[in-house]
Amino acid sequence: MNIIIKTKNLELADSLKALIYKKMAGLKKFITILKDGASEVILEVERETRHHKKGIIFIAEAIIQWPGKKLVAKSKGDSLAKAIAQVKKDLEKEIKNYKTKMIELPRRKYRQTKNHF
Repeated sequence: MNIIIKTKNLELADSLKALIYKKMAGLKKFITILKDGASEVILEVERETRHHKKGIIFIAEAIIQWPGKKLVAKSKGDSLAKAIAQVKKDLEKEIKNYKTKMIELPRRKYRQTKNHF
């Protein structure tokens, strides 16, 4: 799993990079179950404006793109760590929903054919 980090209006320190890689590495177990593990997570981290000092000024957006499917999670927060943690939770939820759909679809088709006989 590759993690690509893009920033806007923000310099990313090594400690924040380590935090991002640590948080996003937890998604690896969900992603490898669904696909071959050859997926990319694109994480866009930005600061809305340079002149605001307080409030919700950090935005984090994560995108996982597979053939035929694109999972997106976006979050805003007053600190970058909180925004990244929320994006991870949202992306986990998206992956679990997608996984459930992929498992349930063949089951539904089997049930339909089973009921016809």
